[in-house]
Amino acid sequence: MKRNFPWPHTKITKLLNITLPIIQAPMAGNATTPDLVAAVSNAGGLGSLGAGYMSADDIRKTIRKIKILTDRPFAVNLFIPEKHYATEDQIEHARKTAQASCAELNFIVDFIKPPYAPSFEEQMNVIIEEKVPIFSFTFGIPSKHWIEIFKKNSIPLIGTATTLAEAKLLEENNIDAIVAQGSEAGGHRGTFLGSPEEALISLSSLVSLLIENIKTPIIAAGGVMNAKGIATSLILGASAIQMGTAFLCCAESGIHPLYKKLLLSTTQDNTTLTRAFSGKLARGIENKFSIRMQSHEKNILDYPIQNALTSGMRKESARQNNIDFMSMWAGQAAYLCKALSAAQLIEELNSEVITLLKQSSQRL
Repeated sequence: MKRNFPWPHTKITKLLNITLPIIQAPMAGNATTPDLVAAVSNAGGLGSLGAGYMSADDIRKTIRKIKILTDRPFAVNLFIPEKHYATEDQIEHARKTAQASCAELNFIVDFIKPPYAPSFEEQMNVIIEEKVPIFSFTFGIPSKHWIEIFKKNSIPLIGTATTLAEAKLLEENNIDAIVAQGSEAGGHRGTFLGSPEEALISLSSLVSLLIENIKTPIIAAGGVMNAKGIATSLILGASAIQMGTAFLCCAESGIHPLYKKLLLSTTQDNTTLTRAFSGKLARGIENKFSIRMQSHEKNILDYPIQNALTSGMRKESARQNNIDFMSMWAGQAAYLCKALSAAQLIEELNSEVITLLKQSSQRL
């Protein structure tokens, strides 16, 4: 008996007007360059700009660069603001701790004052004004005010969930598609209800759970690096796959060359979950800073305050070509990274998925 699997046409490809159900994760922090976003979209997937750390002006300039490079749909991603608080004494304690934990840099970690992140309202206004094709978000849900504006402008919305409760809330707010972020995923956890440590559900379990309980199309994310991972997620019921780490070593990626080199030389999972760099639980390659900060959890500030505090250190680490104090986000299957162009990677994935699904169909 033959069975038809959803490739490449799925609910997500129809919703987003893309050819292949492959979404490049919106990795903030210079990884998602205009070249990478456009290359993925031009290859039939959905390129995504991680704009969470960018000022409104920089977002506008980058969107316009992307539009020059592609006429295909792409997404822009922002972080939903969260409550955060720190006294001056807490900031000073955190500053001293960070300073002591990066002594080799001979760098002064500065005391910081608000604002600790770009204006969310200004960022959102740019998204609307520039008529971004697709808007995705993490760490929560936009207000009803913003959701209504996006709906009026016919801009599809993609949210992130790490639990069933989060997915149900996204669905209740009429979000068009939901990224199911498994525990294997690199970068920040998108958890916005409860403790991130209690939301570390494997991708396969999370996708299965969401498929059984909600009707909104699901995008699988977390540790997917190759055709086998894509096919597995599709068989479980996902309508698309979001891949981040897989694109980090592409020619168009904006990460530091030593970061790429480390990913390409990795032979096993050497990631850890840490709050050290940003104040929010995130998965990245373990290094001196993340190890040293393990015994100083009480001095780590809320996100985005900790992120602002360590920003200068991370930039200086990159300038000195010292990976010991960079935040090198990566998923648990980073050892499968390849040095290809984005177009080559997508072409290879598409070809291999077609072969795998044909073989599965024939066996069934």
